[in-house]
Amino acid sequence: MLPFGENASEKLEEDLFHYIDTHQDDFVQLHDGQTIQFPPAILAQLGNDTDKATVCFYGHVDVQPAKKEDGWKTDPYTLTENNGNLYGRGATDNKGPVLAWIHAIDTYMALKKDIPVNLKFIIEGVEETGSPGLVKLLKEHEKFFSDVDYIVISDNVWLSRKPALTYGTRGNAYFFVEVESGKKDLHSGTFGGIIHESMRDMVYLLASLVDTSGRILIPGIYDDVAPLTEEENKLYNSIDFDMEEHKNNTEVNTFLYNTKEEILQHMWRYPSLSIHGIEGGFSGVGTKTVIPSKVIGKFSIRQVPNMQIPVVEKLVRKHLEDVFAKLNSPNRLKVSLEIGAMPWVAKVDDPQYEAAKRAIRKVFGIEPDLIRDGSTIPLARTFQDLTKKKVMMLPIGGADDGEHSQNEKISRSNYIQGTKIFASFFLELSKLHEDLQTKSNLKNAKIAQLIES
Repeated sequence: MLPFGENASEKLEEDLFHYIDTHQDDFVQLHDGQTIQFPPAILAQLGNDTDKATVCFYGHVDVQPAKKEDGWKTDPYTLTENNGNLYGRGATDNKGPVLAWIHAIDTYMALKKDIPVNLKFIIEGVEETGSPGLVKLLKEHEKFFSDVDYIVISDNVWLSRKPALTYGTRGNAYFFVEVESGKKDLHSGTFGGIIHESMRDMVYLLASLVDTSGRILIPGIYDDVAPLTEEENKLYNSIDFDMEEHKNNTEVNTFLYNTKEEILQHMWRYPSLSIHGIEGGFSGVGTKTVIPSKVIGKFSIRQVPNMQIPVVEKLVRKHLEDVFAKLNSPNRLKVSLEIGAMPWVAKVDDPQYEAAKRAIRKVFGIEPDLIRDGSTIPLARTFQDLTKKKVMMLPIGGADDGEHSQNEKISRSNYIQGTKIFASFFLELSKLHEDLQTKSNLKNAKIAQLIES
């Protein structure tokens, strides 16, 4: 139970925010510039009070490779502040948010205040290489999650300059389609016009997947897409999204859709198919008159609830085989699923979302956007399926932070205000959790009373 009332809670938040503001320089720099060796993953725990909610935070501290000569204006591995931004590889993905969580805890300890929730941590060191071994680790430590009430991930960014909470991501089904005509490449002058060329078959196959409006042409692919509910549709109305700014950021001339709602829905809650490339043949600078003997086309489908990987794979395979059969080609066709990551969606009325909304209102004075992410974050679905716990994504990074890109950064403001959000989130979640526990106890008492009577 909380040892203080609402007024005391507000006073504590004021003290927490003041401490974070006055110690922000300490939070920005790694003390003494020391290097820290990190294992593949760390599981940690702080507090075990059975009357408190238990929150498990996930983050990672490994990063994508980076070199100064790639186009960085500063050394990517030396945190550099310029014009209010903190530049460095991992600043937003994901070292900054991990440190913000830790500094929020440091603040409670520095003020000698009780942390109002129990905390557990999964801090990973191999996320950028696909989290090898993490699922096995989590299964081996199943008891670690036995008392966890909520799981929070802060490994994504806002949609705009406005704070946001993420409640869904798309999945990813990545396919290879291989066409082989022979055992060696041939000269187009000698053999062109007399053989069934593998590249020609491949072009037909890839062209059959999606039309010029972006609609996927695979029969049945939209059958299992979750319908757009009225409640979900309303969420798009208040989202802060500037189409022209987004267009400028992506450096394209036009989008496939003309309204904010259409663009966001096709980014987040409808499937898309992208063709990524063809392996084999000649793709270098200049000319080469080669007929490749084998080519591999690569494409992916970002699937959404309620699409299932086995169903998507079956539909893709049947479609490509049907199209290939119509070509009357003697070449060999092989279709394989290389990646099968499921989509994830949460309930926005879960307690941790309400707590995060309250914390954001306390820090920024505004209501956050409720957004989805068009990309895939497999761990959200993994945590949800393995632990059966409620999962939320609570980002603090900005839309222009450039994760995985040159000159990755997080603004000092987002970093420090984000630390305040996390500190406030502990308080707000503890109050909501206590209310839920009280209501649950009263309900159980009434049921017991009815049974006795």
